[in-house]
Amino acid sequence: MAEPLSFKDALARADQDAPSIAARAAQADATRSTAIAADRLPDPKLEVKLQDFPFTGPDAGRFNSDDFTMGVVGISQEVPNIAKRRARAARATADIGAADADAAAERRRVRIAAGMAWIELYYAERRLAILDLLGQRLTDLATTAPARLASGSARPADAIEPQRLKAELADRRSERVAEIAGARAKLKRWTGDPDPQVTGPPPDLSPDPARLRAGLATLPALQVRDALVGQAAAEVRLAQAAKNPDWEVSGSIGNREPRFGNFVSLGIKIDLPLFAGKRQNPIIAAKASEMARARLDRADAERELIAALDGDLADHRMHHERFERGQTTLLPLARERAELDRASYAAGRIDLGTALQSAIALAEAEIDLLDREADVVRDGVRITLTYQGEQL
Repeated sequence: MAEPLSFKDALARADQDAPSIAARAAQADATRSTAIAADRLPDPKLEVKLQDFPFTGPDAGRFNSDDFTMGVVGISQEVPNIAKRRARAARATADIGAADADAAAERRRVRIAAGMAWIELYYAERRLAILDLLGQRLTDLATTAPARLASGSARPADAIEPQRLKAELADRRSERVAEIAGARAKLKRWTGDPDPQVTGPPPDLSPDPARLRAGLATLPALQVRDALVGQAAAEVRLAQAAKNPDWEVSGSIGNREPRFGNFVSLGIKIDLPLFAGKRQNPIIAAKASEMARARLDRADAERELIAALDGDLADHRMHHERFERGQTTLLPLARERAELDRASYAAGRIDLGTALQSAIALAEAEIDLLDREADVVRDGVRITLTYQGEQL
């Protein structure tokens, strides 16, 4: 059986075990490997041919009857212009940046999901513990019912009220057990632990708004956008490089009959981009528009992140205020009421049903405070992992 997982353990296991993180890392490795050949010359080409062999006329089918037939062996090399090769290298570098940013974004997503699953399981188990404690409180109160009935200080209906409340409690307990199973399944999905158990306290995180806003530009979500801008800029350079001519050099040897001389051929081919207005320029304009779109998308993504951060911080403040009210006011009042009603029931001033309802109200207040605490912790983890980085 695996050791129980602390919050940090869960994040570490997710880093190590998540298949999606490994998949993005493999893609980044593949991109780096591909980039090695980005600005290299194409492979040379070997040419072997039989040239000027007669197949009609009086010399048809004969190799040695004229001075034209020859066997030719040659080699040629395409030489793309230097601007194009540099643009290809820039595109490969941008592709590597995009792959790395995508890998970082996926790692961030997995860490957030694993952290949320750990918190969900932690608080689900604590909610169940409160219900179990409530069941013990109801049992303690129910044990007094027979004596009350015998003395005539309780109604006959009081004898069945604990059974009804216990049945309702069993329903709520079943819901909590299912909630725990669902949370454990999520944590298993992200950590690979076949039966994850949580241990230790949840993280105590207090986001620093100024620091978070200052670090937005380094977030993987924006780095992905930056990489897209880099790719679009490289495409513009590639389109512009097409206005420069490419070269091809070649050389060959033609071997003829011994009574005739051999031939050597050398050649150069040069592209002639003479009609750029109808060919290269429209493509350059299109690539420039795509680069402008990528930059605008990046600016929009930054605005969206700023708005999301402001909204999350506002929710966190609200949840923290609700937790403080529950901790300092609501739960103490519910606890005091339960104690007063229990004392009143012991003194015979209220019936069993009222005392039972007070015990249930106390448990509900405890669960409500737990839910409020979970909201605060959940916000802290999500905000930190989303906007701050890996400092956990």
